[in-house]
Amino acid sequence: MTTWPSVDVVVPTRDRPELLTRTLNGILEQDYEGPVRVLVVYDQAEPDPSRESAEDRPVTVLCNSRIPGLAGARNTGILACTAELVAFCDDDDVWVPNKLRDQVTALRHHAEAEMVTCAIEVRYADRRSIRLAGRDLVTVDDLARSRMAMLHSSGFLFRRAALVDPTGLGLVAEDAPGSQNEDWDLLLRAARRHPILHVDEPLVRVLWGRSSFYAYEYATKISSLRWMMARHPEIKGCPPGAARVYGQLACWSAAAGNRTDAWKWTRETVRANWREPRAAIALAALTGAVRIERVLSALHKHGHGI
Repeated sequence: MTTWPSVDVVVPTRDRPELLTRTLNGILEQDYEGPVRVLVVYDQAEPDPSRESAEDRPVTVLCNSRIPGLAGARNTGILACTAELVAFCDDDDVWVPNKLRDQVTALRHHAEAEMVTCAIEVRYADRRSIRLAGRDLVTVDDLARSRMAMLHSSGFLFRRAALVDPTGLGLVAEDAPGSQNEDWDLLLRAARRHPILHVDEPLVRVLWGRSSFYAYEYATKISSLRWMMARHPEIKGCPPGAARVYGQLACWSAAAGNRTDAWKWTRETVRANWREPRAAIALAALTGAVRIERVLSALHKHGHGI
């Protein structure tokens, strides 16, 4: 008889009760035979004790007791976990019923692995796009070359022992500006230790668009990308990966109205990889031919970002 490991699911939330209800239903309705507990962590918002439940799959409500923001909320949840495995799910995303079962099955066949991810289905307005990785293992080189957006945080599943061990993988980085790119940072740190297992099926439905608190906070996007470059030399050491980040910096600088930085980062993009399309997007924005917001909206319709 197979014994399925226990799973605690950390769900940070902030002022999105209707979306949260949908998210919790997706977790509680999982086709998974092991114990599941949900920890809803309220960040910069009044907690709703009515969310508490003592059913077969209990729901516990917590307040973020660490640095305000997504990273602190996740760490509050992680430190309250007791299960063998820890999963993340954002409060505007939904798991498909076999998500946990398929990921835990993959993890059980690789005793050395500490983390498993999955592909996603992106939902933007009335459009749906499938984002696959085309592989079942993800390395540092993969993540330096590309953020790999299909490796979304709502699809992360970890061995709890790795997360809570400061000499191991460790907690989510709380010094990430605006709690942005903390998920990419965590992926890179995990991949340095062991290749990340990946189930290349769209097991999470991710909502993109204005539901994000950070969709158009350009200064924060810029700061978080520069933080990543300083923290992970592998990115700068990979010309296509560096060009990708420089191109994003150029685009966000143009959107923020900082023409000097936009020109600087556009030049850096071309130096690293003249084929990088974000250089052309930034140039178009600088000349007034297009608005970054319009480009971003068009890309989101196809499940992509800048």
